[in-house]
Amino acid sequence: MIGLCLGLAGTVWAQVPTPAFTLAWTHTIEKVRWEEDYRVTPAGLVLGEARVKGSGAGMEIPDGAQLREGSWHYQRQLPPLQPLRLGRTPEAGDYQLCFNQHCQWMSTWLGPPQASQPALELWSCELATYGAQPSAFQIAIKPGTDPSSLVADWPGY
Repeated sequence: MIGLCLGLAGTVWAQVPTPAFTLAWTHTIEKVRWEEDYRVTPAGLVLGEARVKGSGAGMEIPDGAQLREGSWHYQRQLPPLQPLRLGRTPEAGDYQLCFNQHCQWMSTWLGPPQASQPALELWSCELATYGAQPSAFQIAIKPGTDPSSLVADWPGY
């Protein structure tokens, strides 16, 4: 089964068995929410629609974007991303990963953003199976992370 892996340099820190997800964050300066929808495919992560609630420093609205329900909606044509690289620092705040109509902070799986680990990668991967059925949530804890700091509260699981 293909799913989403989170980690760095090919080291898997967490696995999420989902065919699609939304990556969301708040712009550090403008404090505006961004959302990008991705499909998980064998070739990589395919960007679908993106949304932003406003414009500002370094975040111009692309040509052809449409304003709907308070957000600018647009699509960019990009090849599959394998991996999708993200900066993740305490100063910038955390990302949210949304799927199955629920959002959780990346820190749910990885602990809080740390200056000593300023990057994160997301990629499509073959999920490790534990028993006959893969669980709804599988995790490999990043070395040095206190397991008691990780909380996963996914309604319905």
